[in-house]
Amino acid sequence: MPMQPWFPDAKLGVFIHYGVYAVAGAAESWSFYTGEMTHEQYMKQLDGFTASRYDPDAWAELFARVGAKYAVLTSRHHDGVALWDTDHRNLDVVRNTPASRDLVTGFVDALRARGLKVGLYYSHSDWNHPDYASERHPGPHIVPPNGYSHAEPGKEDPEAWARYLAYRDGQVRELVERFHPDVLWFDGEWERTEEQWRMRDLADLIHKGSPDTILNGRMLSYGDYATPEQGAPLQAPDGPWELCLTINDSWSFRPQDRDFKSVRQLVRYFTETIGMGGNLLLGAGPREDGTIPEEQIERLEGLGAWIARHSDAVYGTVAGLPAGHHYGPSTLSADRRTLYLVCFDAPRDSVSVRGLRNSVRRVTVLGTGTELGHHVTGGLDAVPGVTWIDAPEAADLDDAATVLAVELEGELDLYRGAGRN
Repeated sequence: MPMQPWFPDAKLGVFIHYGVYAVAGAAESWSFYTGEMTHEQYMKQLDGFTASRYDPDAWAELFARVGAKYAVLTSRHHDGVALWDTDHRNLDVVRNTPASRDLVTGFVDALRARGLKVGLYYSHSDWNHPDYASERHPGPHIVPPNGYSHAEPGKEDPEAWARYLAYRDGQVRELVERFHPDVLWFDGEWERTEEQWRMRDLADLIHKGSPDTILNGRMLSYGDYATPEQGAPLQAPDGPWELCLTINDSWSFRPQDRDFKSVRQLVRYFTETIGMGGNLLLGAGPREDGTIPEEQIERLEGLGAWIARHSDAVYGTVAGLPAGHHYGPSTLSADRRTLYLVCFDAPRDSVSVRGLRNSVRRVTVLGTGTELGHHVTGGLDAVPGVTWIDAPEAADLDDAATVLAVELEGELDLYRGAGRN
């Protein structure tokens, strides 16, 4: 399916991991899988999940205010606890928790009321479903299998696995037909092969019910974009992509995790990502009552304030210069006539651009409008000289990252050769 045009220009999304795991501040689903707590302890969290202060309108207002264009909610994680009123039942917050209501509908409605695109996370896996551990992946696994995820050798049960897939397909069909999400963000794909998941049939089901829904790469061959996780790639994936990243080290609410990234670090992640043509999907983990921790809000707002000051370098841009032309990330206007150079540290003397064949019309500091001098030195035949831009004064520097707008004569024209030999 052709990529929906809104996605490459979205630049920022918010990834909400919300579920019963927030009651004890546990790692989402993984805490019982890896033995951080017993399965019984994990499931007792159902009794404490109230969503008593859940306010999706407040969430959506925050997302819009910080410049995000989409948000993704964990409608059902690997623990199998659905956040909506599903007719294909295993576990859900409507019937199995004191919250006693559908939490997805409010999220979808609140986002759409503010013009934001809606993403719903759904795990292929359900480690609590009685029919799930009835099949085995035939090859090596990313995570060692256990009794929650795989059948013992020789204990496979094809009929049980068919029932599980019918349950999964039924839930996905509900998400598609009720909510028509702009993104379906799948996970858990490593536990089975594409054939075992029947990915082709699942993709057909989704596109029949909601043709404009895009799918992340964890639909394997049927994904529309790549989703590197936690580690910024050094080379951009082929095609559309996003980096999903946590604000601290955890996806879900974990009060003991105080390793929060600073606003400056988030600006670096963000600009390096959009400079390679991707989006940043930044994670936040609400408490069980539905409130987002203040430390996470502060960092979202800090990143959002930087984006607001430099919006011309963010929205309506494409990937900037390849590595080596400028010491930092950059973006390029859609008409390819303005380069936006990101400088993380205060330049001591000047900022250089190498391999630029274009003449430069003007250079200004984005956010203040101050014009900077520039000149070219060197160059021979087909090899252009170096464009030197005067360093901005202290008053023009941004605390997180300064952006210089370089207006070009004509569309960007770069020299990529090895020089005269």
